Amino acid sequence: QVQLVESGGGLVQAGGSLRLSCAASGSIFSPNAMGWYRQAPGKQRELVATITSDGTTNYANSVKGRFTISRDNAKNTVYLQMNSLKPEDTAVYYCNLRSLPTGFRNYWGQGTQVTVSS
Repeated sequence: QVQLVESGGGLVQAGGSLRLSCAASGSIFSPNAMGWYRQAPGKQRELVATITSDGTTNYANSVKGRFTISRDNAKNTVYLQMNSLKPEDTAVYYCNLRSLPTGFRNYWGQGTQVTVSS
């Protein structure tokens, strides 16, 4: 089994910054992709950013240039640095870990709330 524990959410004013962290523990597999997804009230969960175990990144167009994803493979931890936050970034942010290439093994964290006030 795999456990994902997120931290770093909170309330911030528009234009501010937050850094999310997600630590994975348990039976970690490789290769894998770790990433962040978000879900706003009344909306579907959507991709924010992912990073593979070899460092390949992918971002949603809405966060490119503002958010940066990174990971520490030795600590099995993924980070999301969020700058220039906007009210529309308000959502519950979920950490994800999935096996590559098929995603057969797929795990989610419990989510952390990010609220951006205008």
